[in-house]
Amino acid sequence: MTESHTDDSHLSKRDERLGLMIWFRLSRVYNQSLKETHQHLKKWDLTAAQFDILAQVGAHNRLTQKQLADKLFVTKGNITQLLGKLEELGLVKREQEWKTKYVSLTKRGKSLFDKVVPVQEQFQASQYDGLDREEKKQLLGLLKKIQK
Repeated sequence: MTESHTDDSHLSKRDERLGLMIWFRLSRVYNQSLKETHQHLKKWDLTAAQFDILAQVGAHNRLTQKQLADKLFVTKGNITQLLGKLEELGLVKREQEWKTKYVSLTKRGKSLFDKVVPVQEQFQASQYDGLDREEKKQLLGLLKKIQK
C-alpha cells in the first residue's frame, strides 16, 4: 500500500515538472515571438499595441472604444491612451455620439492598414512554418484545451 502511494506521488511530481517545463517553453516562445514582432513593426514605426488597434479597427471599419478594449483585453484607460497617440499620428479618429465613443481609421490609417496588416499576418504565420498543417491544427487544439 505504501509503495503504490509513493509511486503516485512520484508520478504527480513528474507531471508537475512536465507542466512547469511546458509553461517555461510557452513563455519563451511567446516572448521570442513578441520580440520579433516588435522588430518587424519598427519598419512602420508601430508598436504591437498600436498594430493591434489598427488591425481591429480596420477589420471592423468602426468600433466603440468599449468593443475595442474588449477585443484587445485591455482597460478603457489603456485604450484611451493608445488611441490618443494614434490620433496624433493621424491614423484614427474618434467620434462621440451621445454617450458612446466610436473609433474608425482615417484615410491615412486605412492606407497603412492595407499596407501593414497583410505583411504582418504573413510574418506572424511564418513563425510556425516548422510545423506541418496537422501539427498546427494539433497545437491549436491543445492550446484551446488549456485555455478552457
